[in-house]
Order: sequence, then structure tokens, then C-alpha cells
Amino acid sequence: MSKKSFEAALARLEEITEELESGDLSLDVSLKKFDEGIKLAEFCNARLAEARTKVEILLDKNGRLTAEPFDERQADSD
Repeated sequence: MSKKSFEAALARLEEITEELESGDLSLDVSLKKFDEGIKLAEFCNARLAEARTKVEILLDKNGRLTAEPFDERQADSD
């Protein structure tokens, strides 16, 4: 997954999900797809964690940088 973008990994993960949900795959192929999906999910989670860290670092409050957790509810209301 070197050089793979988050978007490409997420798109592939969605493809794998659809393939597994179809139920048309053999057990062996399903297990291989599932393993690939787990690796993609881990990659996506790592990229999201990196992005969250960057957002926390870049938040500026009262003229100085302070780390604050990202509040999804607040972002949805903006």
C-alpha cells in the first residue's frame, strides 16, 4: 500500500465490501478479500489518525497553539 492515497484505499475497500456482500465468492477467495480489506481499513485508520493529529496541532486558541480533540458535532453544525 505504499504511495496509495486514502481515497484509492477507501474506494477499494468499498469494492471488496460489495464483492463479499454478493455472496458469489468461494470461501478461499472471500478470506483473501477479507484479509485485503482488513489491511486497507488499517491503512485508512492510520491516515485518519495522522490527519486528526495535524488538525489538533494546527488549532490556534488565544494566540497560541493548543491541541483540542476534533468535535464532529460542532463541525456538523457549522
